[in-house]
Amino acid sequence: MRPFLAGARDTIPMLVGAAPFGLIFGTLAIASGLPVWLTLGFSALVFAGSSQFVAVSLIGSGAALPVIWLTTFVVNLRHALYSATLLPYARALPAHWRWALAFWLTDETFAVVENQLRNHTSLQDGARYWLGSSLAMYLNWQIWTLAGVLLGQIVPGLATLGLDFAMVATFAAIVALQLRDRPVLFAALVAGTVALLARGLPYKLGLMLAAAAGVGAGILAEAALGRAESLPADEGAV
Repeated sequence: MRPFLAGARDTIPMLVGAAPFGLIFGTLAIASGLPVWLTLGFSALVFAGSSQFVAVSLIGSGAALPVIWLTTFVVNLRHALYSATLLPYARALPAHWRWALAFWLTDETFAVVENQLRNHTSLQDGARYWLGSSLAMYLNWQIWTLAGVLLGQIVPGLATLGLDFAMVATFAAIVALQLRDRPVLFAALVAGTVALLARGLPYKLGLMLAAAAGVGAGILAEAALGRAESLPADEGAV
């Protein structure tokens, strides 16, 4: 129980940052015409803040389903990188653990858990820590989505109060921890540049292009760094 509680405790700063994010999502979803049950089900079954925001925005603009599917798929491609990073810690876990933790994996949980597991010696304690962080984020997201739904029906113009700034601050804090690695820094610079240049494209296509460009840039930079690091050893062997 102690690792579980430690995971929840260490995630508290992320819970605070995600709270306005969930509040705004609930508000925007109702304003876009989604019924209450579908908005709550969205958060419960999808549980992917960025994709939920993009999907609601596209639904509100009347985008076709293939555009919504493709855009949310590309936005969530970063989770493949998260999974690859955490694979060494999760490989030995039972299947039911891996399925559950994969569903609950978010940007915030990844930032907290990856930092902890790098120096953690007990896989069992690490899994419980991971679960504590995951469930804390999941419950937090459901509560604030419901709050957004209720307040959106009571307080007009709630979505225009600038609460979404908390989302930017939270993601900045997550990314800042990873910018020590040159491939991550390069990926962030490329994604940011593409997002800025393509911001005028319809249906959030600029965001989709930025995500794809960032992932591609990170992969290429990682491969180039690996080749550069292997050169001295190769030359020494010759």
